[in-house]
Amino acid sequence: MTDFDGSAQSWSLVAFSSVVALTLMLCVLTGPDRDDLDEFYTGYRSLSPLRNGLAIAGDYISAATVLTIGGVIALCGYDGVVLALSTVLSLLLLMVLLAEPLHHTGRFTMADALGRRLPGRAVRITACVVTLASLVPMMVVQLAGVGQLLAYVLGFSDSAMRTGCIVGAGTLMISYAAIGGMRGTALIQILKTVILLGSGLVVAGLILHTFGWSPRNLFQAAAHGSGADENFLRYGLQFANGPHRGLDMVSTQCAIVLGGACLPHVTMRMYTAGSAPQVRRAMSWAISTVTLFIAVITVIGVGATALIGRAGVAGADPRGNTAYLLGSRAAFGMHLSRPESLLFATVTTAIFLTLLASVASMTLACANSLAHDIAAARPNVSPLREMALARLAALAVGLPVILLAVIAQHRSLQPLATVSFCLGASAIAPALVYSLFWRRFTRAGLLCTLIGGSVSVLVLMTGTNLVSGSPGSAFPEVDFNWFPFTTTALVSVPVGFLCGLLGTVLSGRKATARERERYAAIEAVLLAGPPSPRSR
Repeated sequence: MTDFDGSAQSWSLVAFSSVVALTLMLCVLTGPDRDDLDEFYTGYRSLSPLRNGLAIAGDYISAATVLTIGGVIALCGYDGVVLALSTVLSLLLLMVLLAEPLHHTGRFTMADALGRRLPGRAVRITACVVTLASLVPMMVVQLAGVGQLLAYVLGFSDSAMRTGCIVGAGTLMISYAAIGGMRGTALIQILKTVILLGSGLVVAGLILHTFGWSPRNLFQAAAHGSGADENFLRYGLQFANGPHRGLDMVSTQCAIVLGGACLPHVTMRMYTAGSAPQVRRAMSWAISTVTLFIAVITVIGVGATALIGRAGVAGADPRGNTAYLLGSRAAFGMHLSRPESLLFATVTTAIFLTLLASVASMTLACANSLAHDIAAARPNVSPLREMALARLAALAVGLPVILLAVIAQHRSLQPLATVSFCLGASAIAPALVYSLFWRRFTRAGLLCTLIGGSVSVLVLMTGTNLVSGSPGSAFPEVDFNWFPFTTTALVSVPVGFLCGLLGTVLSGRKATARERERYAAIEAVLLAGPPSPRSR
């Protein structure tokens, strides 16, 4: 029931080739046709709330959502559903707390938002380094996932073929970012979101139809197929082998909620809306879309366990990363008709496009930061030169990511994805919250937050069981597991906030008084926006 026959593989290969041609054409047609920074960085803020909302949803529905969380749902049931709902909570946090202030203060990059009241070259350089540190690991994960997906669907096991797929996908991601700019990558995200959601709804409908349209029957069958019986429907299965499974779950949720809301490729979407009302409407569309997809991935992940059992899911991949594909394939039964083969090819293509679109958005965010915050931060840099630097920066980011993905493709990539979310939660989230809402926050406090939060994540991460000490870790042959939790957020998030607090207090009364006056001068803009609407 889970084997991919020749018909499904042929249709998938045709669909993959078609979507590559289509997305490249979209980037060429919609990319900036002149050296205009606003067009390249923000697309002139011309995206409608619906399209911007779908693009934001596309950034949230990444490979970490489709593959990783889908696998946790299939293998751990209740815990996976809770993690999936944390994604929606993250979007709600972004909408309620950060979306409008970021739109009011940011221009092109995260450093623009931070430097609005705390300017300085050190702030821009540090923000750029943290942007790269938080996004490059996730880019490696997504790019390596392209090779794994194509190998799994198309049925080849040759390492050279996987490497070729990674190099080819990496070339595409550089092209998308350099040619399409913000508008081109946004359209790819929109296309990805529509295809993924549409195909997922059909598959979820087929699975529910198999169980008489009864979610209760579906979950009961999954509990039986999981081998854990009622524990599949209760809290605690994901971290059952850990010493502190409750705190481990809280730490993971904290990383997803705070990190997902503050990663730079997500926050840059706030700068592409034309006005504050458009930001609110875009976020409403994004939340609705992500919530619907969470329901879809829950049905498909649970359906995979119900139809083929936990052993079948874990046998294909110990971490369950192929559960979404397996559940989709199992929904069609033993033999695929031609229409079913075409529909399944749509599912595989949607996942393929998910990987490409996510990497392209992250590449653009990193390239924008390198070009705008460092290379072009000097005075008297012309727009023509900055545009060229941004396109070269996409190449400078993309090539090392391709190399790292080729090297890391045969190891567990979960530590890299975890590092990205933990850096977003521990360094970027405290920096944004303090900068936007604390009147006395100083430049020293900002630098301490970004550096202290990042260092704490990188240090603590080396001691988790994702890196060593377990069969599924990145380095299973060694054991230097000394940190008791799977993610670092429970410790590193308080460290990030504490570093900002100490850095501000130690700056002295004169510095804090000066920053309070500066905040008072721009407080109205920070919280309510400019007095007149922005021109498009």
